[in-house]
Amino acid sequence: MADYPSRIVCLTEETTEVLYLLGEQDRIVGVSGYTCRPPEARKKPKVSAFINARFDKIDALRPDLVLAFSDLQADIARELIRRGYPVYTFNQRSVAEILQMIRIVGALVGRAADGDALARTLEAGLQAIRDEASALPRRPRLFFEEWDEPLISGIRWVEELVEIAGGEPIFPELAGAGLAKHRIVDPAEVARRDPQVVFASWCGKTMRRATIQSRPGWNAVSAVRDDRIFEIKSTYILQPGPASLTEGVQQMHAILAALSRPRGPERAALHL
Repeated sequence: MADYPSRIVCLTEETTEVLYLLGEQDRIVGVSGYTCRPPEARKKPKVSAFINARFDKIDALRPDLVLAFSDLQADIARELIRRGYPVYTFNQRSVAEILQMIRIVGALVGRAADGDALARTLEAGLQAIRDEASALPRRPRLFFEEWDEPLISGIRWVEELVEIAGGEPIFPELAGAGLAKHRIVDPAEVARRDPQVVFASWCGKTMRRATIQSRPGWNAVSAVRDDRIFEIKSTYILQPGPASLTEGVQQMHAILAALSRPRGPERAALHL
């Protein structure tokens, strides 16, 4: 038997990406069907969606470790444990917990020092963006919508990244609610709080600008009136792993930095 797991099934994308970043991709024998990062990971056998899995495919791969995520995969984890597989289920909801997850994944494959180094590199990148954002002339009121119907505000790591990027979340009191049902908001209350910018990432569904613009009373919302509605792809911001700590926060910061400058070709290009 190997000292560390050598046949790993990753039921979500973020642990797959961490293992690739550590150069340990050969340990991965199965991935989620939703995996996009890195692109070459899609060549691995696909064994699951998010809330269901092909247990026959997992059995055939004979994993010695399965990495899962959150209460939404509790039933999958339970069945795999019944089948005799070791399962580690992460439940990271904040930036700090994402960084901890990265360190744990490194340790699970005997690369604790490299996992720590990767986390420190990501922390340094976040600090650089935080420093740049602190120089912006203003921090716009910002609504991040994670789903359109019912309307759901951003989960904790997203709201933390919004702040790092230079925005001011309009529902800070909901950021700590881990379950989406506890972050459902009344569209009228969003309008009352008058966000100056809206970022939308509808869990893999394409954002429809008209849906946002046509909500009752939202014609008076600053973000709608000033055409400051932007889509951030879910694979970049709703992945609680390296993607959100790099491309996700970078995209949000680039938009907010451009909006802080006088209108010109660069700002006009934001909507192209």
